[in-house]
Amino acid sequence: MAGFYNVNGKRLQRQYKNHLSGFKEWEQKRHANQWLIFPDNIGSYLSIDETALSKGELYTIITNKKAKGKKGAIVGIFSGTKVEPIIEQLLKISAKKRARVKEITLDMANSMKIIAKKCFPRAMQVTDRFHVQKLALEALQDIRIKHRWAAIDLENEQVKQARTKNKSFSPKEFSNGDTRKQLLARSRYLLYQAPSNWTENQYTRSKILFDQYPDIKIAFDLSQGLRNIFNTATSMETAYTKLAHWYKDVENTGFKAFNTIANTITLNYRSILNYFINRSTNASAESFNAKIKAFRAQFRGVKNVEFFLYRLTTIFA
Repeated sequence: MAGFYNVNGKRLQRQYKNHLSGFKEWEQKRHANQWLIFPDNIGSYLSIDETALSKGELYTIITNKKAKGKKGAIVGIFSGTKVEPIIEQLLKISAKKRARVKEITLDMANSMKIIAKKCFPRAMQVTDRFHVQKLALEALQDIRIKHRWAAIDLENEQVKQARTKNKSFSPKEFSNGDTRKQLLARSRYLLYQAPSNWTENQYTRSKILFDQYPDIKIAFDLSQGLRNIFNTATSMETAYTKLAHWYKDVENTGFKAFNTIANTITLNYRSILNYFINRSTNASAESFNAKIKAFRAQFRGVKNVEFFLYRLTTIFA
């Protein structure tokens, strides 16, 4: 715009910020760095999540799902993840408005649960299914990574031995052309997907991987089993039964990471099972986080947090 009107870009930016935007007259400017609340945006279905606005600094954001990431989406933005300051500000909203909330989706962070319980006592808490599945996928990838490091160490040792004998070393290749090290590196993405979504090359690679590393196959089946419970269970009762069978399978494997996941699910089972009532997820919050990142990238980062929040809330609150 500055180039079109043949004016200095930085000067135009300053003029917009200080005079044209209305930023200086913003009534919430004084406390914007700590908290921002928009009580009129409270709806029946909320999401609560955390995101990084600048330099990795986390902010807790509550959004109204009905707004679908548009005007009226932001209910509150709070600096940090500490429970007490967030609760203090949310309780300033009238109890009548807070009582409107029927359901709130969140992750398994205990701080989020406390905020939801204290500020929206009538709301049903629903743990996001994708956070649960993510734990299983991370445990699976952890097993793959350990094998990969072992393969790298083995190949390095073989190269050293070949050099001491003044010989060249060529690693053994599998039928698809992968070396052991490459097989483990290139299998990363296929392990995130269901077998029905694999390409022909991924299917071939998975067959070799599972033949070479049966423990990865067992872990993959466990992660897929958990995903299938969320996809196929039609009620809380059915899901509860299927989860009990999944726990038993986990115990039989002896995988420490998966036992930890099973214990985590046990501690959060009530809010996890609430998913099967309306099949609600925290996808809207994740989508809104993506919008914030895109907004941040559009303006090449956040130089002034207050002004960034002003522009953000002007559009989405």
